[in-house]
Amino acid sequence: MITSKDNEQIKFIQKLQTKKHRDLTQSFMIYGEHVIQEAIKQGFELDIYTTNPDHPGTQITESLMKLVSLTETPMMDLAIVKKKEASPYTNRILMLDDVQDPGNLGTLIRSAVGFGFTTIIASNNSADFYNDKTIRATQGNLFYANLIRTDLKSEIESLKKDGYTIFATALHQKAIDIKSIQVPEKAVLVLGNEGAGVSKEILDLSDYCVFIKTKDIESLNVAMAGSIIMYEWQV
Repeated sequence: MITSKDNEQIKFIQKLQTKKHRDLTQSFMIYGEHVIQEAIKQGFELDIYTTNPDHPGTQITESLMKLVSLTETPMMDLAIVKKKEASPYTNRILMLDDVQDPGNLGTLIRSAVGFGFTTIIASNNSADFYNDKTIRATQGNLFYANLIRTDLKSEIESLKKDGYTIFATALHQKAIDIKSIQVPEKAVLVLGNEGAGVSKEILDLSDYCVFIKTKDIESLNVAMAGSIIMYEWQV
């Protein structure tokens, strides 16, 4: 059993609370038995730590679990998970242009997995896929997604060469109602920043701009809007 906060493994877990160390070590942290089981099911490499002697993993004290937990009420189990290499792209892709809120990002990952947009490409300025709030919002669906972070401009140019049609959400007059779109086999849905929307640079690269018809409100939360469109466009 680990009992000291000066233990190297405990220090490593604490460092994973920062994006810098998650990127550096290609590792991230998850909490709770359900999420750990989802990671195991999808073949992720992980090290488990627990306060419950009946659970698998390295035992640590409850005080140490409280020290390394980011939630108000600590779970009995946590795990350090190794990130996986990117997989081949699916025909439906979700692209995120500077989505800032980890909760929105996590909700979008959850919806994307549910509606078949399991390749998710985020700009370099989007929230971190492996932020604790993002992971919790995915409800374990993070492990079913192909997560890529890259420069969107060059990625869109590459996707177009590979036969993808790019649809970006926008509110201007040239935008088309999502229900009027005949979605091609290979399609990319681009969602934008919570305040600014999709950047002009990305809009200019897109093949079509689309919107969701609403009554009495100008726009929807990005996670809600993305979920609605992915539901409508699922194969």
